[in-house]
Amino acid sequence: MAAPRPTLARHERFEGRVWNLVSDEVELGHARVTRDFVQHTGAVVMVALNEADEMYLVRQYRHPVGVECWEPPAGLLDVGDELPVEAAKRELHEEADLTAATWHVLADFFPSGGGSSEAVRGFLARDLATVPEAERHVRTDEEHDMVGAWVPLDDVLAAITAGRVHASSLVVGAMAVDRARRAGWTTLRPADAPWLLPPADRRRHGV
Repeated sequence: MAAPRPTLARHERFEGRVWNLVSDEVELGHARVTRDFVQHTGAVVMVALNEADEMYLVRQYRHPVGVECWEPPAGLLDVGDELPVEAAKRELHEEADLTAATWHVLADFFPSGGGSSEAVRGFLARDLATVPEAERHVRTDEEHDMVGAWVPLDDVLAAITAGRVHASSLVVGAMAVDRARRAGWTTLRPADAPWLLPPADRRRHGV
């Protein structure tokens, strides 16, 4: 991956509760340009797959697009120096009432590289167990009405290609796990595999 282009100046246009909107003046070599984008904390997404090859999906209202999206459990990397896999374990517990004994990296991706610095690490979670009811997370806000369901992976893939589901985390996660399954799981990376350009490094680069 090429090194980031030099940032000559940064102007914070808006400071939000979760992320900020900034304008950067960037030196491209042949020109200097100004680019506005969302400065993002980064996130993790968890593809929880059971022994029947079913994915655990949640249906959650996403206000920016104005619809309830079916997607894998996911969460922000917004807890200090928490490792991505530890964030994934926490979010799987909170959103799906599940724990997993086996973790691997599926894919790393930029959901909207033209307008956001968000970097996402996708994990495969297997050997699952249900969290006892007394230890479950109390969900609030949009998560209060969130519902979950086990869906066969092949049905998820069919829904993606038919245009019935649209969340980028679901598209990337389902296709990555299908690829891993077809390869006999040989494409999986360790849960602590190096991240080429994780959120913390992107912040150090000024992104």
